[in-house]
Amino acid sequence: MSKHAGISRFTYNWGLATWKALYESGYQPNHLTLKKFFNNEVKPVLTWIKEKGICQKITEFAFDNLGKAFKNFFQKRADYPKFKRKGRNESFTINAGGKPINLGGKRIKLPTIGWVSTYESLPHTTTTKLTISKSAGDWYISCSYEISPEITKKEHEYVGVDVGIKTLATLSTGVIFFNPKAFKKAQKTLTRLQRQLSRKVRGSHRYKKQKLRISKLHRRIANIRKDATHKATTFICKNHAVVALEDLNTSGMLKNHRLAGAVSDANFYEFRRQVEYKVIRYGGTVVFVDRFYPSSKTCSNCGEIREISLSERVYVCQKCQHTQDRDLNASKNLQKYARMVKPCLDVKG
Repeated sequence: MSKHAGISRFTYNWGLATWKALYESGYQPNHLTLKKFFNNEVKPVLTWIKEKGICQKITEFAFDNLGKAFKNFFQKRADYPKFKRKGRNESFTINAGGKPINLGGKRIKLPTIGWVSTYESLPHTTTTKLTISKSAGDWYISCSYEISPEITKKEHEYVGVDVGIKTLATLSTGVIFFNPKAFKKAQKTLTRLQRQLSRKVRGSHRYKKQKLRISKLHRRIANIRKDATHKATTFICKNHAVVALEDLNTSGMLKNHRLAGAVSDANFYEFRRQVEYKVIRYGGTVVFVDRFYPSSKTCSNCGEIREISLSERVYVCQKCQHTQDRDLNASKNLQKYARMVKPCLDVKG
């Protein structure tokens, strides 16, 4: 696994360095030209790439990833591609030369590599390619395969979902999903481990062991965050036909150094991404409410709009004296917005 990841990293870095050199010389390179030159001129010289047990498809996927990285850069979705470093985000992609790869159970036969055992059972299906990555000392297999839609019975036709920092999501039905705040709770432990790492000799055996401890803690934080997001989005999409979700400017929030940590811990972008594909899977639809819609400022009872500060957690209407939790009030306004957008919805129970 480490050899495959090393070859993939070397190929990617070679392609990036060559791309930069050609561009500075006045050429306009692309990943397909680099791939062809590498396979015909460079690869035959590097005999260590052709060792027994090494899948030769990893170099092709490395160039494909480089092409995607530059495409995202040109379309201003990402920064300029960076060189990969050993021991950080190690991964590689392989396939069976166009043939389907069978999955199922706790064993899988990887192309060229052979049989490997997995901790979790894999679904009985087939896929065309596999991506193998390393995280905190463990290797993970990821792949894509087709699944059939699972149309579920809906308890409610419309629901407004107000996502936030204190509570992960507040539904207009009154259901609340609390934010686990995994990073905030683990911050003291993480600080202590990083302080211990700074006192060790870089590159030593104890330095590597301490670095692995920190990586495992980061993985645990990410897993807790993902688990809470998946449980909330699955419940929402299974039990509601139309989901009204605010179109938040997550990238803009992350630029605010006072909010960036809390926004990242709340997983706003991932929450939206999961809702988008899960509503299709469970037979629903999603309505994105404009980010400038005054859902927090509007009274859900009479429609009166007033300014409200971030510190106010309870909304009190000065016109009708309606009192309600701030997040619940906002979610009910989002639900009303969805009813206006899709008023003639026929929900099958």
